[in-house]
Amino acid sequence: MNHALRPPAVPLATIDPYFSVWSFADQLHDDFTRHWTGKRNAMTGVIVIDGVPLIFAGKVEPNSENYFPEPARMKQISVDVSPLSSKYVFSSHGVELTVVFTSPLLLDNLDVLSRPVSYVSFYVRSVDGKSHDVKIYFDISGEWCVNTSEQKVVWGKRVIDNSVLAMHMGTESQKVLERFGDDVRIDWGYMYLVIPNMSGTQTFIGTERDRKNFISSGKVREDDSSDCPAVVRDVQPIMASVTNLGTVGENASSFFIALAYDDIKSIEYFGEHLDAYWRRNGVSFDEMLMTAIKEYDDIMQKCNAFEKKLVQDAMNSGGKEYADLISLAYRQAIAAHKLVCDTNGDILFISKECFSNGCAATVDVSYPSIPLFLLYNTELVKGMMRPIFKYAASDAWKFDFAPHDAGCYPKVNGQVYGENKLEYQMPVEECGNMLVMCATVSIADRDCSFAKQHWDLIEKWGNYLMEHGLDPENQLCTDDFAGHLAHNCNLSVKAIMGIAGYSIMCDMLGKKDEAAKLLETAKKMAVEWELKAKDGDHYKLAFNQEGTWSLKYNLVWDKIFGTGIFADEIFKKELAYYLTKKNKYGIPLDSRADYTKTDWLVWVASMADSRQDFDEIIHTLWDFANESLNRVPFTDWYDTIKGSQVGFQHRSVLGGIFIKILKDSNKLRVDNI
Repeated sequence: MNHALRPPAVPLATIDPYFSVWSFADQLHDDFTRHWTGKRNAMTGVIVIDGVPLIFAGKVEPNSENYFPEPARMKQISVDVSPLSSKYVFSSHGVELTVVFTSPLLLDNLDVLSRPVSYVSFYVRSVDGKSHDVKIYFDISGEWCVNTSEQKVVWGKRVIDNSVLAMHMGTESQKVLERFGDDVRIDWGYMYLVIPNMSGTQTFIGTERDRKNFISSGKVREDDSSDCPAVVRDVQPIMASVTNLGTVGENASSFFIALAYDDIKSIEYFGEHLDAYWRRNGVSFDEMLMTAIKEYDDIMQKCNAFEKKLVQDAMNSGGKEYADLISLAYRQAIAAHKLVCDTNGDILFISKECFSNGCAATVDVSYPSIPLFLLYNTELVKGMMRPIFKYAASDAWKFDFAPHDAGCYPKVNGQVYGENKLEYQMPVEECGNMLVMCATVSIADRDCSFAKQHWDLIEKWGNYLMEHGLDPENQLCTDDFAGHLAHNCNLSVKAIMGIAGYSIMCDMLGKKDEAAKLLETAKKMAVEWELKAKDGDHYKLAFNQEGTWSLKYNLVWDKIFGTGIFADEIFKKELAYYLTKKNKYGIPLDSRADYTKTDWLVWVASMADSRQDFDEIIHTLWDFANESLNRVPFTDWYDTIKGSQVGFQHRSVLGGIFIKILKDSNKLRVDNI
């Protein structure tokens, strides 16, 4: 229980759905680094110790044509993933090298959060009592700015404020915001390798051949432009730096570089091309870069302080294994979004439904993610809901229930799921989600003004749930991979908690009589629910299916709100039954299959009164993350027996893991309003 987690994949530079690069291997030099989709986004790191080159990051493949052998690798000692950083330690030839990848996704500082800048910090020291001559070579490939390697790139470099060198690379065609979909990568804008201190650092823009030439001869290419433009696949263009640290002793020598991406325009929002949030006041890319460089020390201190507190909160709430999962999920949950402002200056926090269908601003993806954002910045939860409210209020939306999504990333122009056919909608699901989400931000802010702005829709969706929610007709829910289901007991719970949320908001707006009636309605529905769902020692998957069961994860809001809608006996009975169904890697989602969902597993664990029961469930999830053979960013859909990924990766829903901390904070208890 005390050994370190082996992450299924390690986050390196994680900013948004396009700028998100990971290591899919145990050791940083076991494989090329990759975009979250699995496509190669290579970075290469080489340390030269007393003239001997050793690979510490990425791969340099041998070449039989010019007899270039595979270089030796530095010995990796450890890798540690914390919420904002991934730290690798290497040691060879009497030298210890520490490389730290930091994406400063500070949720209480949206300017820093939205900056497309990730830091790579290097620390080098002698560990054998001797002095050593050390150089650090680092490059990134043109793969970072193309969708496929058949595309052609151009490049250049410039000096900013006479102090910072910025190399950039981008596609020749520059079709801004044209490409959309799921398994795609950005092919507009420019990737940057930024050198904050030009003293002692040489740079070049070249090809894979130039990298090999440096490794074999120590020579740095001087001409940056002779191959420009180039097809990525043909020459593997790279942007590279070589930092000469000189003589290194026992006291660490250190420096940092920055990785950055200028996407020019970030989101298409109902026909408007929107800038990233950091650009809202007219800040230029170069100005933003300079600020990010100048604030490096301050940002790193803030990141360290935030991580320390978050990890301690997670330890207090759920122990070491829970803290490990929190650390792994944090950057992923945020980097599956893009932060922009609409033309009114309102925040939009647009999710991408990664490796699911590429939908943007998906309601039933936002719903499981909100525990993380409710803890630190409710404005981001509002930013998830604004596209849905805007679209649902338009003439384009013809239904009385809430939409599933607002587009296909990065085009947020209206729902695309199921071609808007009625049979593919999720009426009860999305109405319940939107009402619960609105209630949570209202309670957290102690202010219902956001909900009041959209009250016509909230009333409509609340009434829909009262009419259709108790015993849902045949329809999809968020677990749509399981197919349509009528009389869904867990979906009925969501409807009841949506009505409870509606009641809470009415009460906050002074509508006391209406609030009381709604609360009474929710409680009566819960009594009827228990009678219809009861199946001996547990509750059914569907009201008409005896001998079935399912994880009733939507019940968790009754615990968090402290509303007492459902009897305590229901929670106790369900948790006891779930534990009898536990497999090696978790509890299945329901009686139909052996797979489960990571987010929902933690939600039901958080309903347990016993810390022992919580730990027992969390341990199965920790084992899955630690042992799964699928080396991908943290999946939320996997087999509880085989420990294998079924689907999905890099999704924002991992924000749901933070629900235990949220519950223990008592931040959303209605008796605290």
